[in-house]
Amino acid sequence: MILRTLGILVLASVLEVGGDALVRIGLHSYGYPLAAGAFALFAYGILVNQSGVDFNRLMGIYIAIFFVVSQVISLVLFKQVPDDRIILGGGFIVAGGLLILLMT
Repeated sequence: MILRTLGILVLASVLEVGGDALVRIGLHSYGYPLAAGAFALFAYGILVNQSGVDFNRLMGIYIAIFFVVSQVISLVLFKQVPDDRIILGGGFIVAGGLLILLMT
């Protein structure tokens, strides 16, 4: 169950961060990226709520996964390298997500 939930959360975060990136791109070019971003964000909302995990635990774990995925997409699509403050703060976010995940 935990691997299935983590898989759903990783896919959901890719949809959310990717959807937001598409909206950002679409705001400058209009058309398909904007529509694709809206669709991806809608799909994220449906997917993330399919898990049977309590909402508060789900979101706590999800935020840690979201942070990691957002840094990867930011680096790949926008060539933005995280600085030391983002890495340090993100370390706390990931540590909190792991604490929520492992303390059940």
